[in-house]
Amino acid sequence: MAVLEHLTSQQAIDLENKYGAHNYHPLPVVLSKGDGVYVWDVEGKKYYDFLSAYSAVNQGHCHPKIVGAMVDQAKTLTLTSRAFYNDMLGKYEKYATETFGFDKLLPMNTGAEAVETALKICRRWAYQKKGIPENQASIIVCENNFHGRTTTIISFSNDEVARNDYGPYTEGFIKIEYDNLSALEKALESNPNVAGFLVEPIQGEAGVYVPSEGYLKGAKALCEKHNVLFIADEVQTGIARTGRLLATCGNCSCSDKNCSGTPEVKPDVLILGKALSGGVYPVSAVLANDGIMEVITPGSHGSTFGGNPVAAAVSMAALEVVKEEGLAQNADELGELFREELNKFIPPCDLVVNVRGRGLLNAIVINDTEESSTAWDICMALKENGLLAKPTHGNIIRFAPPLVMNREQLLDCVSIIIKTLKEFSK
Repeated sequence: MAVLEHLTSQQAIDLENKYGAHNYHPLPVVLSKGDGVYVWDVEGKKYYDFLSAYSAVNQGHCHPKIVGAMVDQAKTLTLTSRAFYNDMLGKYEKYATETFGFDKLLPMNTGAEAVETALKICRRWAYQKKGIPENQASIIVCENNFHGRTTTIISFSNDEVARNDYGPYTEGFIKIEYDNLSALEKALESNPNVAGFLVEPIQGEAGVYVPSEGYLKGAKALCEKHNVLFIADEVQTGIARTGRLLATCGNCSCSDKNCSGTPEVKPDVLILGKALSGGVYPVSAVLANDGIMEVITPGSHGSTFGGNPVAAAVSMAALEVVKEEGLAQNADELGELFREELNKFIPPCDLVVNVRGRGLLNAIVINDTEESSTAWDICMALKENGLLAKPTHGNIIRFAPPLVMNREQLLDCVSIIIKTLKEFSK
């Protein structure tokens, strides 16, 4: 088969099934083109994208400014490794640290890499700055977390599908209930060797669980009291997705499209990825102030591709798009509209338990068990009706469209969703 030969959807699916590892269970749609909020399959059918590559494509598919930055830089210099300086990385580090209000940035490629990096920084800080005895540091995490699928990260996951047959697991983690300040306080008071608290401001993969008002602020206060690093994993929730530049921004004035991003709850360590590149290139980062980041020294951590010139150019363009197009404000306003419109349908419907979320990170909970196929069947029907979404945890459907969506498009999508749900409510 020639490389450039046109494939049907079934041919493309068959190729992946035969030659690829089966580590995903995709919706049976084969995409070949994307533009803004839309994607097209190989047969030319057009869909609304309501997953945004798990919030990596916040700025919309193939945004011309971001793609242009990538192409221009790729024609000039793509990779030097960190054995040498390049003329883009410093510009990017300055732009990003000023945008998010930190002293230093450590560039990586994927979200999981960035989480691993944050864990290493936290442990080294614990030994060199806090004085915890060597190899005794613990990091508190939350149940139902999702921070990636590396060996260390699955060690503190309670997703058995991700964990099974991958042991022995990495030690040094304490799991507590999410959105439970009493559990956090107890864990901190009972163990003097806690180095950090790693938390998602909203648990996305777990089903878009939004914590109680004041949870993050209270958690940060407890961390400060016990000299523990507050580590925010904003790989999915960051870059305007929740109606703020960061989900940890709380109620800061992000209605201003040029918001500086200074958060109400400022993490000690911030983890970013996904939309940091607008979905066109693998880019992630860990940000912290000098007193924390200075524990990283030459040879103690690295990445051949992390901080490459293309990544730097792409990321600056991606962040500029968020600011210039007021995507945080748009996500805030359209998210309110989305939940308001869906809630009009839910009361008379026994199919959907509730709709929840913040900004344009939302989910509906289907009134069925996690083992049921109902949510999957609904997503298959949504696909037929021109909208792509995917279940999480069996009975929850996550809705996360690109943030460049407009009001008319959103209302059209709500109509598609309600029409589809009605088909299952009869």
